[in-house]
Amino acid sequence: MSRRRIGFWYRLAAVLAKPPLILLLKRDWQGAERMPADGGFITAVNHNSHLDPFAYAHFQYNTGRVPRFLAKHGLFTKGFIGAVMRGTGQIPVYRESTDALSAFRAAIDAVERGECVAFYPEGTLTRDPDQWPMTAKTGAARVALQTKCPVIPVAQWGANALLPPYAKKPDLFPRKTHHVLVGEPVDLTRFYGKDMTPDVLREATEVIMAAVTELLVELRGEPAPAEVYDHRKARAEQRRIAAEKAAVKPAPVEREVEEEGSS
Repeated sequence: MSRRRIGFWYRLAAVLAKPPLILLLKRDWQGAERMPADGGFITAVNHNSHLDPFAYAHFQYNTGRVPRFLAKHGLFTKGFIGAVMRGTGQIPVYRESTDALSAFRAAIDAVERGECVAFYPEGTLTRDPDQWPMTAKTGAARVALQTKCPVIPVAQWGANALLPPYAKKPDLFPRKTHHVLVGEPVDLTRFYGKDMTPDVLREATEVIMAAVTELLVELRGEPAPAEVYDHRKARAEQRRIAAEKAAVKPAPVEREVEEEGSS
């Protein structure tokens, strides 16, 4: 595949990041040939470690189609990190925008320029107790339906063994393996031409995440949960249970005082 438009900053980031990644992680990467050689497209990737953006970027860099990740716009203003984010063409997301589609305008523009935009549709590290993909946000579906570009599902596993979710220290030994499996493009044609209502976006997002989860089932060699973990519902249930426990908390038992007097 062509290594066009990689540029100085991406090559510098690769020089800095690849040696420690190669040292820390063995690689089992499958399906790189399914990455489009030309034209704009989206990759939809599961997220279960703070380290996996670097491990996944290493994989996709080696395909010749470098990823443009979406990231909080505040990162783009922080010294050297900001310079690297801007120089490598990463995409700022302005979370305070009241227009959901305009918040992804830069991603749409990048796809229309022929770039690859890498989405973590879950928006954050999965909260599923067993690290399966949880319910996702609709950003990737919005961009895909707006541009009608290919959506390539990708599953990854293994960086989370090196640095588990929310862990403060890596587990270095034994050396872990980063597994990547790329799938065939997700068929979203049945959604084309429809108004991008919340229901349409949610259904398209579920189709994308089902493809990612199916690949992860293959990587892990075990079945996914029957129901996708919904963090908002789980938190609401936790609050409900806590409120019920508080409501039925027994009143303090008053100490009985014997009356003084003769029998």
